[in-house]
Amino acid sequence: MKNNDIYRNYNPDILETIANLSNDEVFTPPKLANEILDLLPKEIWSDSTITFLDPAVKTGIFLREITRRLIDGLADQIPDLQERVNHILTKQVFGIGITELTTLMARRTVYCSMYANGPYSICTEFDDEKGNIIFPDTEHTWDKNGRCEYCGANKDSYGGGANRESYAYPFIHDN
Repeated sequence: MKNNDIYRNYNPDILETIANLSNDEVFTPPKLANEILDLLPKEIWSDSTITFLDPAVKTGIFLREITRRLIDGLADQIPDLQERVNHILTKQVFGIGITELTTLMARRTVYCSMYANGPYSICTEFDDEKGNIIFPDTEHTWDKNGRCEYCGANKDSYGGGANRESYAYPFIHDN
């Protein structure tokens, strides 16, 4: 098996199809992701110490393409393919999902499994299902006056309960 067979044996690329769907999220097509990654210095793909973070991962296309490049670039340093994949996915490639669904989609794209430690995952070293692609489930923390301690939101306006989308809270609360 060639090094990149792990990621090349897909037909058609579902991420190309998803990128063309009409919805409220914009997904990066694989071609554009690769054009952007082509702008980076070539030597980074052979550096086993560089880390990559997609802070708003959706389909995982950037992380997948980064992983493909690292698989090729680190072949001389880490000759064993499984050891190389494990190193890349546990020490170099990270993502923060914007929704629970996109987090699962990104894990499926990068690990070939929704669960990083699942039986179909290409990485054999994760102890939990999240791996390095996480979804920070964040809620408001209300003070005694009914205001969020982090962003000042009013509980009467924003205390909507379990059905309220909260994927922007980590960004709002940390900035």
